[in-house]
Amino acid sequence: MLFSVLARKAYARNLQYRGAHMIHNVSSFMFGFVYVSLWAGIGESHSLGEYGVQGMTAYIAFNQASLWLVLFITNGLGMEESVRTGQIALDLMRPVPLFLHKMYREWGQIAYQFVYKFLPIYILYFFLFSIPVPGKLSVYGWTALSLLLAAYISICMNYLIGAAAMWTTESRWLYWVNYAFSMLLSGFFIPLEWLPAWLRQLSWLTPYPYLLYVPVSLFTERTTPAALPAALFWCVLFTGLCMLATGAMRKKLEVQGG
Repeated sequence: MLFSVLARKAYARNLQYRGAHMIHNVSSFMFGFVYVSLWAGIGESHSLGEYGVQGMTAYIAFNQASLWLVLFITNGLGMEESVRTGQIALDLMRPVPLFLHKMYREWGQIAYQFVYKFLPIYILYFFLFSIPVPGKLSVYGWTALSLLLAAYISICMNYLIGAAAMWTTESRWLYWVNYAFSMLLSGFFIPLEWLPAWLRQLSWLTPYPYLLYVPVSLFTERTTPAALPAALFWCVLFTGLCMLATGAMRKKLEVQGG
């Protein structure tokens, strides 16, 4: 019950800023429009492989909308500021696991961004560029599952970034390093199969392809659900790391407090 309340409150808080968020949607759409235009220009003189111009347009549209679910996560889940203000001491004293507390609040924000950012952005692309959509209901189910796993992985990564503030005070740089790797290794800029062989192989040793490339490949029916167990593996691994980080934070806080 408590966790559902946290999620609902986070969702309701964002409702107060719907007008401002519409500006974000316009900006996000314009960035995606630029990417589409670039690939359309390239496609006039070069082959885009099995994608083609229409396939790349669908690829970019889905990725641009998905950013709001899997990459635009609260920096460190807000823990960096809590460390600076000392609020983290109270958060760790609550009779609620810190990881669950932060995670469910973020799920509320992700739910809001799905309704007010993901859907409007993708629908706009759909009508403007006549993007084809899957005809099988199962594709939507597998895609939704992959996005949930991707969002959870991103939440865990940001939790670890926030936890690092206990030792560095300022962990914002980690957020931007993670964001940079996400842009490159998740297949956002270009499909992973177009990366140099060594970089493509390296990317599959990281969780980043499961943030964007796998969901968009499932939605465009270029891969199968066989890729999801690996995403689940990363979820389990990151859950363990987050639990370990929470224990280390408690010990660190006790040392700081004498």
